[in-house]
Amino acid sequence: LFFSDSLQDQFDNLEKHTQWGIDVLEKYIKFVKERTEIELSYAKQLRNLSKKYQPKKNSKEEEEYRYTSTRAFLATLNEMNDYAGQHEVISENMTSLITAELTRYVQELKQERKSHFHDGRKAQQHIETCWKQLEASKRRFERDCKEADRAQQYFEKMDADINVTKADVEKARQQAQLRHQMAEDSKAEYSSTLQKFNSEQHEHYYTHIPNIFQKIQEMEERRIVRIGESMKTFAEVDRQVIPIIGKCLDEITKAAESVDHKNDSQMVIEAFKSGFEPPGDVDFEDFTQPMKRTVSESSLSNSRGDGKSEPKFGSKSKGKLWPFIKKNKVLGAGPEDFSNLPPEQRRKKLQQKVDELNRDIQKEMDSRDALTKMKDVYIKNPQMGDAASVDLRLAELGQNIEKLRLEVQKFEGWLAEVEGRLPARTEQPRRQSGVYEAQNPAAVNSCAQDRESPDGSYTEEQSQETEMKIPATDFDDEFDDEEPLPTIGTCKALYTFEGQNEGTISVAEGEMLYVIEEDKGDGWTRIRRNEDEEGYVPTSYVEVYLDKNAKGAMTYI
Repeated sequence: LFFSDSLQDQFDNLEKHTQWGIDVLEKYIKFVKERTEIELSYAKQLRNLSKKYQPKKNSKEEEEYRYTSTRAFLATLNEMNDYAGQHEVISENMTSLITAELTRYVQELKQERKSHFHDGRKAQQHIETCWKQLEASKRRFERDCKEADRAQQYFEKMDADINVTKADVEKARQQAQLRHQMAEDSKAEYSSTLQKFNSEQHEHYYTHIPNIFQKIQEMEERRIVRIGESMKTFAEVDRQVIPIIGKCLDEITKAAESVDHKNDSQMVIEAFKSGFEPPGDVDFEDFTQPMKRTVSESSLSNSRGDGKSEPKFGSKSKGKLWPFIKKNKVLGAGPEDFSNLPPEQRRKKLQQKVDELNRDIQKEMDSRDALTKMKDVYIKNPQMGDAASVDLRLAELGQNIEKLRLEVQKFEGWLAEVEGRLPARTEQPRRQSGVYEAQNPAAVNSCAQDRESPDGSYTEEQSQETEMKIPATDFDDEFDDEEPLPTIGTCKALYTFEGQNEGTISVAEGEMLYVIEEDKGDGWTRIRRNEDEEGYVPTSYVEVYLDKNAKGAMTYI
């Protein structure tokens, strides 16, 4: 079927239909364009979502991503970023393969349609002109025939009238002949025009219009095929990224399957184990009969007999409730040797510090090697630079490396103690005896000041101190239940301590107090303010002066 066979008289409707076809194509282009904008917006939102939950670099949050579950989550975030990229690909391909191509095609289609319908209108105008010429020729022939009949009738009337002169008759005869000749000429012209019109009309309806309609039909069919192909491309663009999106989803599944609950549990153990042994059994204390008893280190509290009320100091027990007391709470950054931490945590921190210092040393050595090579180049080619200009920097790097090596040695020494590779190192007495204080009070003060870190926290440079401990006598003095623990020395508070944990006591900086139980290696000293106030404070927060004559006391010299 062809347009020319059935739509010869539907030129105007065909023109409207082809315009509707272009409108449909433009509507489809707009639809695809809005789809690409949605894909871009979706991809942007996915990328922002992935970025929002990414761990911040060099933060505590980044350290948490060492567990298999959090690593799987991080892998999911990365795959979602790639997933977003595929939606950007969809947008780019639809824009280039559909939107841009169809937009160009629509412009070409409009131009072609305009040309075809211009030719159609021109052909219609031509046949209408021919028809008008035929009508005019016909009317002229009809008029001339009527004029010839009237002239002939007038001649015959004049010729029959005897009163008319011969001259008038001759004149009428000539006029009739003239009109007959004009009628014959009009007839010939009309016949020629009619023949020409019939030829033009046949050419119009069987040649020109069919050709124009055929071109319009081909144009319309190309438009229909093109929009169908674009719809296939629309689906194919989406289908092309499905394997990659599937791979992203497979990677997320793979990451999820890599989650190992046993491994994560072990990492928690390694991260937080302290290395402390659980406390031993609590000794039974018999209060049924008056007796002197030895103070038990593992007892939760030291009570008084004879119904005397328990001494109160801030409504806190005097006992050590391991492991519920936070003994490591200090102000500031804490000791440089991490002695405020449990053994296992301290070992990890020291190892991290050693590794960090070794990396710094390597960086400095690399810089020194680079400068040394530069200096050699300058020596061989003085025009490139002054060799002496790098000497100062080389000297600074050498000093930095030496300082870092000393730091490494210091931390490796502490690490060796913790790991048990070396015998316990001795340190300079942090708690001076009364004799030593009397002989050299300035040394005591300077020692305390040297252990004070820049941020105000109290640290102990164990690598630079030597401690000699004289074995203490057995603390087996018996005492009446009614008597409090004996005083074994005094101490001065170097810093303010807020005793917020069970069994601790608050002290103010510069305050003088009594020592009733020395540090037993756990970093805490038991002190008394008055009869009703006693408890534990961090040993590093006080300057202790033990009475060398007190029983059970350990003298530091």
